[in-house]
Amino acid sequence: MTWDEAEYVDYLQSERRAYAWVMEHHGGLTPQEASQAALEHYPYEPAETSFRGLVFHDEAWHWAMLSIHGAQYTVDRPELAHPSPGYLALDD
Repeated sequence: MTWDEAEYVDYLQSERRAYAWVMEHHGGLTPQEASQAALEHYPYEPAETSFRGLVFHDEAWHWAMLSIHGAQYTVDRPELAHPSPGYLALDD
């Protein structure tokens, strides 16, 4: 996918916000720890980076749940297979 810089940065910030929300509300991190985790998971990638934004192929909910509960989270915790209403409300 080709992004113009503004689109990429907007999407990056949105995914960081969503990831941090999950890490705080479901992972028990403080707001500062959750923000740091989001920055580490979603680093800025320069425009010339191959496959820039590949991390966006799954939503932040999934990446955060993998971090919190591991690869089998949908089996071990099927209620977490889909984003919570609070997470979905972030887009409103």
